Amino acid sequence: MRILLDTHILLWWLADDQQLPSQAAATIGHPDTEVVVSAASAWEISIKRAVGRLGAPDDLLDAMAANDFGALAITAAHAMAAGRLPPHHADPFDRMLIAQAQMEGFTLVSVDRRFSDYDVELLPLR
Repeated sequence: MRILLDTHILLWWLADDQQLPSQAAATIGHPDTEVVVSAASAWEISIKRAVGRLGAPDDLLDAMAANDFGALAITAAHAMAAGRLPPHHADPFDRMLIAQAQMEGFTLVSVDRRFSDYDVELLPLR
């Protein structure tokens, strides 16, 4: 399985947070799962850390590497696709994740219920 982590899922995994749904933890930890993190999530974390709105590892890239998580770059095609999405969700970072999952064939892992308004494959978490 190929999965793209939403930002909160990434942070919960890295912090071993109990909020991480067990199905997400099992899928992320499965040896046959390809896990990627979007540059949009790294960007979101960096911005929110800089203004004091988020506690996150200083060494995010090292933490990703230690967990064998790949990094998914943002392309111009991703940006165009995110801009064309229906306006169900106003968060530009989340819209980017949806567009990337659609275009690259990843299953998106998130507890954000608004994601189900889009034509995107989501990991069932309930």
